[in-house]
Amino acid sequence: MSLTHQFFFGIYPYIAMVVFLLGSLVRFDRDQYTWRSESSQMLSTGMLRAGSNLFHLGIIGLFFGHFFGMLTPANLVHALGISAGQKQMLAVVAGGILGVVGLVGLLLLIARRLGNERVRATSKPRDFLVLFWILGTLLLGLSTVPLSLAHRDGETMLKLMAWAQHIVTFRGDAASLIADVSLVFKVHMVAGMTLFIIFPFTRLVHVWSGFASVGYVARPWQLVRSRRTGLPR
Repeated sequence: MSLTHQFFFGIYPYIAMVVFLLGSLVRFDRDQYTWRSESSQMLSTGMLRAGSNLFHLGIIGLFFGHFFGMLTPANLVHALGISAGQKQMLAVVAGGILGVVGLVGLLLLIARRLGNERVRATSKPRDFLVLFWILGTLLLGLSTVPLSLAHRDGETMLKLMAWAQHIVTFRGDAASLIADVSLVFKVHMVAGMTLFIIFPFTRLVHVWSGFASVGYVARPWQLVRSRRTGLPR
């Protein structure tokens, strides 16, 4: 196992998490006026609605699919009567569909940002960095589908799950678990981890606000009383 492999899959995940969490906290503390999605809807609606809806549907589905899929213990999966091969096929089918949905939405957003003069004029370099970095990460993820279909025994899936679980439990042997995994998977993983590094410095920080507002729908009703009658209105 090379030092490069050990760095990217044994050390880099922790660097990404520290930058992701600490960077987000520092930006919220020091630069709250930039803590927003920087929507360009007022400039042009165009393909925004379709592109944004498809993109968010695909990306959110992929995020939670990766999160629960990678961190669910293999023993629990087996206890539910699901074999490693079946879990891998489920991941391939669901991930492939969500990946394509997200890709179509992202391409619409990129076409809009590049093709609309007003939107392009107000775009920052970091906007294009985010869009094209996610595009590359998505394409790499979709390129792993043929590899997964060629090896349906689920061994690769088990190795990736073990790696993720060893990382979050701070076990030092995580990198060695995926030493023989295909390079496509590894590049996709590095691209995904790097996305967490650029997260605090781009419009992606608005994702935090989205999670924080989930409780808004379950809030108590606000009771407003009339000054004259004292009755609710």
